[in-house]
Amino acid sequence: MIGADAIRGHIDLILLSILEPHPSYAYEISRTITDRSRGEYAIKQTTLYTAVKRLESQGLLRSFEDLSPTGKPRTYYQLTPDGHDQLDRKRAEWRSTRELVDHFAERTDAS
Repeated sequence: MIGADAIRGHIDLILLSILEPHPSYAYEISRTITDRSRGEYAIKQTTLYTAVKRLESQGLLRSFEDLSPTGKPRTYYQLTPDGHDQLDRKRAEWRSTRELVDHFAERTDAS
């Protein structure tokens, strides 16, 4: 299981990526995270709601009410144009971060 500390700085990237193709509601987002991580990470509801509210207040997401596939009313979250731009920036940042961490994490004789 991956700990929350390892993921903390990357929640925005995860959420924005999930919402890129289509709007979604909190339970579905949570389930998607668990499913895509093959059960290695389950986001806490408080972490999820705090993050989507923060992203919404930054103008990166918008929320709207609609019915879920089961007919229950849900609050959906959708990327804004600024959210798409931020996702591009977060992806670039992730590639750089991963490259740097890999540089130190991989065991090599060369320094």
